[in-house]
Amino acid sequence: MGQGQADLAIQTLRECAQNGEWLCLKNLHLVTSWLPVLEKELNTLHPQPNFRLWLTTEVHPKFTPILLQSSLKITYEAPPGLKKNLLRTYESWTPEQINKKGNLSRAHSLFCLAWFHAVCQERRNYIPQGWTKFYEFSLSDLRAGFDIIDGLFEGSKDFQWEFVHGLFENAIYGGRVDNYFDMRVLRSYLEQLFNSRIIGSLNTRGKKMSTFPCSISLPNSCSILDYRHIIESLPEDDKPDFFGLPANIARSSQRIISSQVISQLRILSRSVTAGSKFDREIWSTELSPVLNLWKKLNQNSNLIHQKVSPPAEQQGSPILSFITLEQFNAIRLVQSVHQSLASLSKVIRGTSLLSSEVQKLASALLNQKCPATWQSKWEGPEDPLQYLRSLVARALAIQNWVEKAEKQKLLSDTLDLSELFHPDTFLNALRQETARVMRCSVDSLKFTASWKGRIQEGKLQVKISGLQLEGCRFDGNRLSENLHDSPSVSSVLPCFMAWIPQVLNY
Repeated sequence: MGQGQADLAIQTLRECAQNGEWLCLKNLHLVTSWLPVLEKELNTLHPQPNFRLWLTTEVHPKFTPILLQSSLKITYEAPPGLKKNLLRTYESWTPEQINKKGNLSRAHSLFCLAWFHAVCQERRNYIPQGWTKFYEFSLSDLRAGFDIIDGLFEGSKDFQWEFVHGLFENAIYGGRVDNYFDMRVLRSYLEQLFNSRIIGSLNTRGKKMSTFPCSISLPNSCSILDYRHIIESLPEDDKPDFFGLPANIARSSQRIISSQVISQLRILSRSVTAGSKFDREIWSTELSPVLNLWKKLNQNSNLIHQKVSPPAEQQGSPILSFITLEQFNAIRLVQSVHQSLASLSKVIRGTSLLSSEVQKLASALLNQKCPATWQSKWEGPEDPLQYLRSLVARALAIQNWVEKAEKQKLLSDTLDLSELFHPDTFLNALRQETARVMRCSVDSLKFTASWKGRIQEGKLQVKISGLQLEGCRFDGNRLSENLHDSPSVSSVLPCFMAWIPQVLNY
């Protein structure tokens, strides 16, 4: 469906119902606004007994529930794993498609395409380490990639792989990617798989000069059976090096999946209607851990009663201005959260009426989600309890930062950036202050870090602790690969950070 097929679909539906034939309408998730028209047409039909209507769709929140309830539903989920993904691709291709014109480079290119497509899809099992989010890489991307390679070998033999890189990166697969670091990963795969060293580089004896990634040797033939044999020889369980991921990535993935399962089980254990309507007993039982935790966190502090005036604009130190603003926003956020939880507590106790804001707050907390009003002011942890702990810990730590900054002792002490709500803004403030001290433009400075002592070129520098590293290990001198039993996250030694002048070569 899609692309103006609605009228043709209705016409074909009427003909098939009249003749007792079968009809399949595919990809209805692309035309959810048209589904009421289909429902109306189905209600007016008087089909023959042999008539059958098949509908295919992906999961979509706006899919008409009436149509779902009146249908027999079959759910299909493709089996996970790189091997299964490659087998599905080669089952969809015919021997003629692989062996076209007996071109060996073309056959190798198609295997690289199938591998690239499988890696892009299966890497989604390792979010957020694999990709930062779930990207809808689909069969349409594979078809478009096949057409690109097919057309590439129809022309002259002298072609540029940069042409394939550009189309895949900017139009097909990369068109779905909206994160800079994910795009770097995608570009790395393209450069690794689609190049003249892998495809078409034969020596005088007819053997490849460069092997395929993951120590796979591509066959010197265009037979689809040879490529299927290579796929069948792959292990059932994916190896991390298939994706260029660390050996212990499974531990991180299993930890994240376990947390998601536990969270979903907690939601299922609650009453379905708990968040949709007010029930004092349920709300009191389920929300008391949140209210009690907040009360405990604020026992020995005056954050909820502290009065702070908005910082005035001044031409002084950018670092001091940032710390002052950070303190103001922290206290304002603490008091905003306190006010919302106090309103919720009053509703539960029966001393206040239920408002729409309290209803939304309770619904989010009952579903183990951080309220949107909190996240809009600071994007912290998704779990409400972790959010409250992190909020109070940072707000208290900011007080110490302000005291040190006012005494001009901040940069001489070891700092922990995790104590800030906006650590990136602090580094930018350091950049501005460095530019003022050195009497140069901000754009002429570059960021640098050192684990071997203070930075000689740095006029202003800070010693940072509390850094953590995921994906490898670092001992202060060199990076080393993780083993399969290495911790998911490892600590990094304190380092000096500074902004220094760039070396410009004209």
